Formats: sequence, structure tokens, C-alpha cells
Amino acid sequence: MQGIKRSSIFGDHRNFENYRDLLRVLVEKELKARYKNKALGYLWSVASPLTFALVFVIAFGVMMRVQVPNYPLVLIAGLFPWQWISNSVNSSPRLFVGSAGLIKKVNFPRNIIPLAAIINHLIHYVLSLPVILIFMFFYHVPFTWEWLYLPVLLVIQFVMAYGITLILASLNLFLRDIERLVTVAMNLAFYFTPIIYTKEMIPPEYQIYMYGLNPFAALIVSWRDLFLHGADIKYEINPNLLLIAAAYAIVFLVIGQLIYKKLEWKFAEVV
Repeated sequence: MQGIKRSSIFGDHRNFENYRDLLRVLVEKELKARYKNKALGYLWSVASPLTFALVFVIAFGVMMRVQVPNYPLVLIAGLFPWQWISNSVNSSPRLFVGSAGLIKKVNFPRNIIPLAAIINHLIHYVLSLPVILIFMFFYHVPFTWEWLYLPVLLVIQFVMAYGITLILASLNLFLRDIERLVTVAMNLAFYFTPIIYTKEMIPPEYQIYMYGLNPFAALIVSWRDLFLHGADIKYEINPNLLLIAAAYAIVFLVIGQLIYKKLEWKFAEVV
């Protein structure tokens, strides 16, 4: 990585190739760590949302007898995309702090570090999609044309996760308590997002507040509508919710870029 000069990531061709190679190395490093033992690594990576789904099925489906058809699939359809955004956000404050050696020794666009992390989470999520398909097959949910929205949702969530990650990773270098605040905030966001319950359970007069104040609600609901379309008339992609999710993603990306560019020159001093 010697010879890499500080410049825009869209600089000359040689620098672009250097940055691309660095991005690839960082992504491969994280993937190798996660899937060190290929079979068990993959199983462990999907075990967390499956375990949570089992707990919620027992608690709400068996003990409290929540009347939601195909409740295990409903949970899986919300928990898997939530795991991607949750893992991205919860790990983001440590990204720059944990890369202190690289930041101090090598000149490169620091935003490659959170970009590599989000790509890693994206790959992990895509690899987990077959598990959702297995549950869809088990519950006889058809594979419909609405899966054409899959790339759109992937892009929206990627941009949102990257923007939030840039914000938190940059600020945490100067305000080290952010990591604890993020954990609390994401725990609250989990219960205020339709994951263990459906959007129909929320009174109509409160739904506007949920979608307006919770940046993850429209996105998770859209994922669930995608996976369960064909199981029930109520599960259908709503373009308005896609627009809300996309708007949040763009806002986070713009704010993240502004904060990163304002603080990036101080990273090596405070890391």
C-alpha cells in the first residue's frame, strides 16, 4: 500500500486502482474472519436471527397467542434485513478507532473503511437470502414478480447503512460515548420497528409518526412486503414507503459525507 497518495477517491486511474485494491483487501479480510470455517461460519452467521425468531415465536406465538398467520416467516422476513442494518450501525462507532494503525501509517480516503464494512454486511445478507426462501417454500409463499424490487431495496439499505456508518464512525473519534448511545438507540429502534409485530397492528393514526420518525420502519416493512407478497393481499410493496426509505437514505448519506469531510483531516491526530 506504499505510494498511495491522499486524493479524491475519484482521482487518477492509478490511485483509483490502489483504492479499489485496498477496498478489496479490507472486504476479503472481514469475510475470511467471518467465514473462517466455511460451513460453521455460515451457520453461525444465520443462527442469531433464527434464534431470536424462535424466542419470539414461543413468547408471542405460543404463550401470548398472537394471531398472525405464518408468524415464524413474518419474523424471519423482518429479522434478517434488521440484522444487516443493526450490525452495520452497532459496529460503526468502532470502525475508525479500530483502524488506528492503518489510518496513522497510510494516506488513503478513510471512508473506504466504512465502505468495506457495509459491503461485508451486504454480502452476508445476500448469502442469508436462501434461508428466507426455504421458509417461504415451507409456508407455500410463492416467488412473485415483486422480487424485481430486490435490487432497489438493496441499494436503499446500502446507502442508508453507509451514511449512518460515516456519521457515527467519524463522530465517535471525538465523542467516545456515542458507542453506548448507539446500543441504547438501536435497542429502542428494534421495538419501535414492525419486526416482531406487523404494520397492521399499529393504529392508523400512529403509523404516520412511525414512518416519519423511525428511519428504519418503511425499509423493514418494504422488505417484509417483498418476501410475503402472495401470502396475503396486505403484503404488497408500497411505492410511497420506498420513497420514504430512499429519502432517509439520501439524507443520511449527505449528512455523513458532510461530517466526514469536515473531520477527516483530524482523524490521524485523535485516533
